[in-house]
Amino acid sequence: MSDTRSAADDEIRPFRIAVPDVDILDLHRRLDATRWPDPETVPDGSQGVRTEQARALVDWWRHRYDWRRTETRLNSFPQFTTVIDGLEVHFLHIRSPHPNALPLLLTHGWPGSVADFADLIGPLTDPVASGGHAEDAFDVIVPSLPGFGFSGKPTAPGWSVDRIAAAWAVLMDRLGYREWAAHGGDWGAAVTTALGARRPDGLLGVHLSTPYAFPAEIPSALSPAERRAVDGLAQYAGSLGGANHVQGTVPQTVGYGLADSPAGQAAWIWDKYESKTDNAGRAEDPIAIDRMLDTIAISWFTNSAASSARIYWENRTATMAGPHLDLPVAVTVFPRDIPVLPRTWIEDAYSDLVHVGEAERGGHFAALEMPAFLASEIRTGLRGLRA
Repeated sequence: MSDTRSAADDEIRPFRIAVPDVDILDLHRRLDATRWPDPETVPDGSQGVRTEQARALVDWWRHRYDWRRTETRLNSFPQFTTVIDGLEVHFLHIRSPHPNALPLLLTHGWPGSVADFADLIGPLTDPVASGGHAEDAFDVIVPSLPGFGFSGKPTAPGWSVDRIAAAWAVLMDRLGYREWAAHGGDWGAAVTTALGARRPDGLLGVHLSTPYAFPAEIPSALSPAERRAVDGLAQYAGSLGGANHVQGTVPQTVGYGLADSPAGQAAWIWDKYESKTDNAGRAEDPIAIDRMLDTIAISWFTNSAASSARIYWENRTATMAGPHLDLPVAVTVFPRDIPVLPRTWIEDAYSDLVHVGEAERGGHFAALEMPAFLASEIRTGLRGLRA
C-alpha cells in the first residue's frame, strides 16, 4: 500500500444512510415497467430463476418491502467512513457495553453487505442479553467491501483480497485496537484468510465459516468425505458457477443490465441464495424475503452491481486451496455449504486449529441462515484468544 494519505484521509467521519425519495419512486417505476422474458422451458430451476419465483420476488419488493424500515434499522448502528489506500471505506462500529470486550472484524461476501450481520451484532456485543456471558463480549466492526454498498468504488484495478486485508489492518489500527480477531464467510473468508496469512500486528486469530483448505494437489485416493468435497467443488465450478464465471470474466458487461433493471438485479442475487442455502426448494425457506431484499436493495440504490462483481475478476486466479495458516483458527462447517470440506483437510491447512464446529443444518450464507448459531460458534471458537 502506498503511504500518500493526507491528515484528512485519516479522519473517521460519521455516516448515515439516506436514500432520496426520488430514488425510491424511480425504483417503483422501474419495477412496474419490468419487461419479462419468456418462461423457462423446463419444470425446474436448471435454466436459472423460474419466472414465477422472479415475479413473486419483484411483487414483494414493489408492494411489501419497506426500505425505510431497513434504513432505520441499519442507522441504529453507529456508522462511519474513512479513507484507506485512496478509497473511502464505510463501516459499522458497535462497542460492547461490557468492559474488556474483544474487537472483532466481520467481513461479508458476495452477494452481501453489512446488513448480513445485523442479527449477529446484539448477541456478539451483548451476549448477556441472549443468555451468554459478559466475558464473551465483542466490539464489532463491519466494513463494506470495496465496490460494495456504501464503500467507495475503485477506479483502477488491483483490489485483490490481499489488498483488502491490508486495508482492514489499517482500519483496525486507526480505530485504536491493539489486539483483535476476525471472521468471514464467502469472499469475507477469503479476506480473513489473507489477514491470517499476513498476520498484522494485533491479529490474535480468525474464525471462518468458509474454510479455504483444499490441498494444493488433490490426492488420487479419496475418503468419502474428501470425494464429497471434490464433487462439491466441481458442482460449484459447473452448474452453480454461472454468476461466478460471468463476474470473473465480464463484470462490466453484466453490470449494464443489472444497473438498469431492478428486476434483473433481484433475480441475479436471489439465484445465489436459492442455490447455496439449506432449503427445501425456495430461498425464503432459510432466509426471510426481506433479508434477501436488504442486500438486493442496497446493491440497487448504490448502483454497485458492476463494482461489487469485480471482486471475482480481481481474484479470478484464486482457488479453494488457500494459504497455510499458523495463527489460531476456528472453523464452523455447515452441511449444505458447497463445497463441504472434510476435517482432515481443515486440520492440514491450519496448524493451530483451536475449534471445529459442525452445524446440524445451514448452507453457505451462515450469517443470514443461522445467525444465533453462528454467533455462538464465534464466541466458542475465539474464546481462547482472550487474555
